[in-house]
Amino acid sequence: MSAACRACPRRCGALRASGELGVCRAPEDFVVARVGLHFWEEPCISGERGSGTVFFSGCNLGCVFCQNRDISRGGHGRRMTDDELIEAMHSLCREGAHNINLVTPSHYAFRLADVLRRAKLPVPVVWNSSGYDSIEALRALEGLVDIYLPDMKYLSPDMAAKYSRAPDYPAVAAAAIREMQRQTGAPKFGEDGMLRSGTIVRHLIMPENIPNSLDVIDWVEREFPRGGVLLSLMAQYTPMPDMPYPELRRRLTAEEYGRVTDYLAMCDIEQGYVQELEAAGEEYIPEFDLSDVN
Repeated sequence: MSAACRACPRRCGALRASGELGVCRAPEDFVVARVGLHFWEEPCISGERGSGTVFFSGCNLGCVFCQNRDISRGGHGRRMTDDELIEAMHSLCREGAHNINLVTPSHYAFRLADVLRRAKLPVPVVWNSSGYDSIEALRALEGLVDIYLPDMKYLSPDMAAKYSRAPDYPAVAAAAIREMQRQTGAPKFGEDGMLRSGTIVRHLIMPENIPNSLDVIDWVEREFPRGGVLLSLMAQYTPMPDMPYPELRRRLTAEEYGRVTDYLAMCDIEQGYVQELEAAGEEYIPEFDLSDVN
């Protein structure tokens, strides 16, 4: 009998091994949409040689503004066995990847714990998630993930319900990030400037939602007053087709961007990154043509 899925905070109970798709729309088998070196992460992740990214299809949120909707909603990708995934990760290491970067991995958390235990990778492992991770899953990953790269999208349950169908997102993400930081401790860098371990909290600034961004900055400053995490403010918001909410049908303005960056400058957060406003655009969205997973 197939086990009911409890991999993420949705706990939807889908019988994925029997072919039933839950909220994440992913089967039990790994579905991978892209494997390759990625140069557009934070400098301490991408470095000069690139981050070895593995993009998984499916997602447990469903954000209306998702830039990767082809894979997050459409099931676009190729199925991989555990052995094939391990070989793909080692291949990235041989290409010179600074780390192995697992992107949107939350719905595969327990399987990935087993894979990482077997893989014995020679570079740091990055868990690149929406922040909507269960504590149980994160504890299964303890000692296997070196760098956590979660989002903190919003602190408002109303916003989380409206844009991501997850009113519990703020509470879940806050607890998850605390657990991630407990596991990694304060950020540690190598002599080459690359992050070896630690937690980077990402936040995407969205148009007409500037108070939310200021609240997130306050939350990071309050929760980690001694620099326990890095904060990465992202300005790459790009409107997607058929956006149902008028306020999200445009890019950030320079005035909105300035309000957030000026506020950050007045805070005590000293470590982190601020993405340039020019980073917004569809040219920065990865290609998912499956050429690198066939």
